[in-house]
Amino acid sequence: MINEEQGGDPSLAPVVEAGRNCWRIERAARAAAVVDAADYYHYVREAMLAARRRILIIGWDFDTRIALEPDGNGHGESLGHFFLRLARENPARQIDILKWSFGALKQFLRPRAAWMLLRWQMTRAIDFRFDSFHPAGCSHHQKIVVIDERFAVCGGIDISCARWDTTAHADDDPRRTLPDGKPYGPWHDVTMMLDGDAAQALADLGRDRWKHATRRDLPPAEDGHDHWPDDAEVDFRDVDIAVARTRAAWRDCAEVREIEALWLDMIAAARRFIYIENQYLTSGRIAAAIAARMEEDDPPEIVVVMPRSADGWLEQKAMDAARVLLARAIGKADRLNRFRIYVPVTGGGADIYVHAKVAIVDDRLLKIGSANLNNRSMGLDSECDVIIDAALPANADTPPAIAALRTRLLAEHLDVSPEDFAARFAETGSLVDTIEALRGQGEALRGPGKTLDLLDLEKPGPLDQFIAGNELLDPEDPDGFFEPLHKRGLRMRWREGMARLKGRIRRRPRRR
Repeated sequence: MINEEQGGDPSLAPVVEAGRNCWRIERAARAAAVVDAADYYHYVREAMLAARRRILIIGWDFDTRIALEPDGNGHGESLGHFFLRLARENPARQIDILKWSFGALKQFLRPRAAWMLLRWQMTRAIDFRFDSFHPAGCSHHQKIVVIDERFAVCGGIDISCARWDTTAHADDDPRRTLPDGKPYGPWHDVTMMLDGDAAQALADLGRDRWKHATRRDLPPAEDGHDHWPDDAEVDFRDVDIAVARTRAAWRDCAEVREIEALWLDMIAAARRFIYIENQYLTSGRIAAAIAARMEEDDPPEIVVVMPRSADGWLEQKAMDAARVLLARAIGKADRLNRFRIYVPVTGGGADIYVHAKVAIVDDRLLKIGSANLNNRSMGLDSECDVIIDAALPANADTPPAIAALRTRLLAEHLDVSPEDFAARFAETGSLVDTIEALRGQGEALRGPGKTLDLLDLEKPGPLDQFIAGNELLDPEDPDGFFEPLHKRGLRMRWREGMARLKGRIRRRPRRR
């Protein structure tokens, strides 16, 4: 039986290794996982109000029209006006914003957004830039905020529209509205706040990205006062945090594939279970690594929580069919039924869109960031993840907090209390058995509420299979857009992954 309070295994070696599967490992005085954007927007707003020298935002998307803290009708001070107020109150505090250039034209086709960008342009303290420093077809996908270089946030949440939601993911929440007043559906996401030297590492990463995108240096802007939000809890104290990246080769920048290497190492290191929340599962190499573990005599459980369908028609064509093909292939290797994909739904039966990118291995490894489990995030798009590895000496006491986060996430999806989930898990020692026992029981334990559905792996149609099987919209590097079809595709990535892993993953001892 698994004991959530037993802590780390001193016999385990660290998985993270600077220079191989991560960039740097730095100390954070405090760190905390923030679940869903309602809390994140509240905390980051507090940190921005406390900023003295610089607010640096690096993002895939950014929308000046949203309210960080909407009222009961979805209204409130817009982000654009909030930044203008910050600039008036402290003109010496610089606000630097770097957004991926794709869709830049849309900003100027929206009258409210265009007018706000013009006002920003006339405000010395605000510098808004578009990031085009990447190969064709690539996206800048990092989601980072740094305050005075000593407080930072890194994860999956963009400061943009259709992201705000609470952990209740209530049906028909009137605060969940687009800038034009139209409602949008429930949205689940996760990010991590941290401070200290780990925040300084993210500041260095952000300033480096700014220099490449704008050809202008951002001078250091460190300020030593405490930026941690007053009402934010602390999950981890004095922990070493690894930073892992993905970046395509472009001009004077070399390719970086740290996140892919880390995923393969995490899958190989798992003894009992891997809990994953992710938007996609289309990486053939990652799927092959999972399948290789499923072929073992006593494999770990691997539980994945995902959206039922990708967001947008193109994403559905590229990602949903590939997920089905790979999940079916994993299923053939899964003799003991230890691999599951679930979809969260509301009490009213509406799908909750999962945008989080979280991985927890044996309650000893925690990874939160921007990278999806698709080819793009492994080698094409710019990504950034942060990792806590309990095998690092400073992190020996982190497993209970990692376990508490895993419990909190699954309890949220199943609409039971964390105590109920933890008690059932202590009885079964199995994530799958616990989820299956609690699915649909939220009403009996707490009243009508959310649950997890098993994903229906319906066979994709011929067009979807062709697009997905040939990775037409999900290449792993810039050259992938131009490779002939016979040199690309899911089957090839799968074979490459299996060949690489067969000799690498040894048989694990049976769990006790």
